[in-house]
Amino acid sequence: MTAIELVVLDMAGTTVRDDGVVERAFQRAAERTGVADRMPWDQALQYVRDTMGQSKIEVFTHLAGGDRVAAERATAAFETAYDEIIAEHGAEEIPGARAAIEQLRNDGVQVALTTGFAPVTRDALLEALGWRDLVDVALSPVDAGRGRPHPDLVLAALLRTGASSVQAVAVVGDTASDVLTGRRAGAGFVAGVLTGAHDEAALLGAQPDAVLRSVADLRPVLAERGLLAAAPLASEPASAAR
Repeated sequence: MTAIELVVLDMAGTTVRDDGVVERAFQRAAERTGVADRMPWDQALQYVRDTMGQSKIEVFTHLAGGDRVAAERATAAFETAYDEIIAEHGAEEIPGARAAIEQLRNDGVQVALTTGFAPVTRDALLEALGWRDLVDVALSPVDAGRGRPHPDLVLAALLRTGASSVQAVAVVGDTASDVLTGRRAGAGFVAGVLTGAHDEAALLGAQPDAVLRSVADLRPVLAERGLLAAAPLASEPASAAR
């Protein structure tokens, strides 16, 4: 088995608490631009939920019936709305996320954060959390080519960090798109977490190697499976994986 050299973590719902922020930002964007007016509101909202984790421009392009200009306006409105909500309420980590990242880096594992957000929103989140120096790299779809569920973000993280192979990469996220991204990239370990948008059934449908309660359980599971070089076995790994 190949030891993990790089862990690629999603942001909202995986390492950063969402608590409905994405949906509220979508509602503000839809109200301000009318991007979802062509379909019933409940249908538009369900599509947003189903595609959580994917590039926002692609989501809005679908909602706009393929109108890329309208999608770009809506995406800009979404990013503005998300920034407003973070400014109003602040940003919080998923409990234990920072500690988990620090432990992995202490083990010699590099950590990348990836997101479907534009760089301006990604960086606002990092600033609000005080995480600018916490990880090795943070990437948005514009940095990689295509967003999830394409493999580009994972492969771009590998290239940026110099990991030796895709088998040495672990991918973790709270949506089926995150899991599919890891699978399509050929990552050595792919896990879903239950702290975000999708439930266990949806995550399992994308065929992860494990479904974890949260990112805080990642390192013990990697250690239990012998995927951390010289890492000690965790005391309670079995209860973390399903």
